[in-house]
Amino acid sequence: MPLYEAVYERLEVGTGTRLLALGCGSGLSLLMAASRGAAVTGVERSSPERLALARQRLLPEAWGARARADVRIVDGSPEDLAAAGDAETPAFTLVTAFEPLGWAGDSEGVGGLLREAIPLAERGAPVVLAGWGPPERCASASVLRVARKLADPLRSAGSWRPALRDDLEEVAQRSGLRPDGSGRVACPFGYADTDSALKGLLSTGLFDAAITATDRTQVNKELTEALHPYVRGDGTVWMHNVFRYLIARVP
Repeated sequence: MPLYEAVYERLEVGTGTRLLALGCGSGLSLLMAASRGAAVTGVERSSPERLALARQRLLPEAWGARARADVRIVDGSPEDLAAAGDAETPAFTLVTAFEPLGWAGDSEGVGGLLREAIPLAERGAPVVLAGWGPPERCASASVLRVARKLADPLRSAGSWRPALRDDLEEVAQRSGLRPDGSGRVACPFGYADTDSALKGLLSTGLFDAAITATDRTQVNKELTEALHPYVRGDGTVWMHNVFRYLIARVP
């Protein structure tokens, strides 16, 4: 994903980097950092399916002769790292929270994870937060609104929005972090066809609550309708998006 690559390039992630990924999801950001030589630890507590995929991606066998011992994935939060036997692990030199802000009310959850993670990081270590860019530059906005509309129809109006200009700074400051730079990255979502788009979007975990509130058939139907404007003549699905990221520092 271009967001991960841009951040890792800017922060010169590589051998010597000890990364803690909050909400590591399916493990793609961990895989990309590990391929650059970083020691990576991911925590995930919202989706067992995504956690299983992350472990599958990062199993030692997947690396063949380059099997790594410095990859860890924990089911839980930063506080659970000690319970997993990692209390003596050296402090992290980088913390990432790549799950984009934009779901109404999600900033407190991110803030809580950050407050748990800060004591595990070195003083001055960068902490990266991500958010959706301006609505007019995020084609996926209309598609992602389907998740909230089905999960919570009474409050669906306005319940999803791209992050506002200062959202990332506010979360960082409330967590005791010092903002220290930002950037924007084009992150298009591209899929071979509508079925691939459905599988990819549903794998994010963002539609889990909608499926629970209705059923997968209903979610597939409305998601397919929302994707229709982005289906090209050759059947591929392409949505242009811009993400914003903030780099803050541990005090």
